Amino acid sequence: MKVLTVNPGSGSLRLHVVRTEDEQVLHSAEIGHPADEAAADVKAFVDDAGELDAVAHRLVHGGPDLDSPAVVTPEVRKRIANARSLAPEHVPHTETLLDELTERLPDIPHIVCPDTAFHRDLPAVARTYPLPERWRARWDLRRYGFHGLSFGWAVRRAAELLNQDVGELNLLIAHLSGGCSVTAVAHGRSVDTSMGFTPLEGTMMAKRSGTVDPGMLLWLLREGHLTVDELEDGLYHHSGLLGLSGTSEDTRDLVRDARGGDVTARFALAVFEHRTRRELAAMAASLDRVDALVFTGDIGWDQPEVAEAVAGGLGVLGITGGLDTRREQDAVISGQDAATAVLTVRSREELSLAHAAAATPFE
Repeated sequence: MKVLTVNPGSGSLRLHVVRTEDEQVLHSAEIGHPADEAAADVKAFVDDAGELDAVAHRLVHGGPDLDSPAVVTPEVRKRIANARSLAPEHVPHTETLLDELTERLPDIPHIVCPDTAFHRDLPAVARTYPLPERWRARWDLRRYGFHGLSFGWAVRRAAELLNQDVGELNLLIAHLSGGCSVTAVAHGRSVDTSMGFTPLEGTMMAKRSGTVDPGMLLWLLREGHLTVDELEDGLYHHSGLLGLSGTSEDTRDLVRDARGGDVTARFALAVFEHRTRRELAAMAASLDRVDALVFTGDIGWDQPEVAEAVAGGLGVLGITGGLDTRREQDAVISGQDAATAVLTVRSREELSLAHAAAATPFE
């Protein structure tokens, strides 16, 4: 199959054309503005793509009603709309692209692939929030988990690199990018993950806060220091690395500035590394052993200073630093005598999307 994959972020868009039989990316584009501003770029890309067999759309949050890839129908569109408020930074972009591309490509199937699907079988103890039962039942309050397309690919590649069957491996995986989350995988299945009901929980991110004390947020609201809109904007757009550094959410900028003596940049990175280690150590409690730590995502793949700092601080789990980061492909980057392997895997969400589309019945 020749599949167009559509991967919208909160402020950017990645498009690929993938030939599934040999996993070749035939065309690709990274558009540096959100979906609602990308119509001309999308049209140009589709015009150049040639004949296609299907379109696979990444859906960040499937909500309670979409927990596996699905062919787009009017009923599926309703379910996507129901999930809009759960990921307001992402789901509306998917809806915009569905509108545009189903109109432009009406004769081929469009498949939505929820990032939450990888975590749909989380154990009850991991997915349940300790909230009143009447709240949980009425509003489906539970941990959903995200970055599933990235985690699914990382599990497959880790098994290949370690020459082991997926069903034999227990992995800690850190997806570090604009959005960050970590997951514990036992025998190929997600058993715990740091993001929860929304993509805001868990480890610190580029511009999102990650987990903070909910009592502090209630205090800010109750005392009238912030409105709900101001609080949401601050947590999603002005926190994380950007909030601590005051200059940039990009680890490349911060590593450069830290080397140049910028104490604030170094501190922002130190907090990011600490909170990533903290979440990974928490995930390890859901495994009976840790066979490997896998770094993926743009930062996990291409920011060796961060990987070294995170791994080097996890000695309690048998993970150490001294990583070999001089590589341009997926690899085991820990030493041969390391008690626990450390790997780096390039995130290939486009391949996960294409395979999900190919495996979804649509006739």
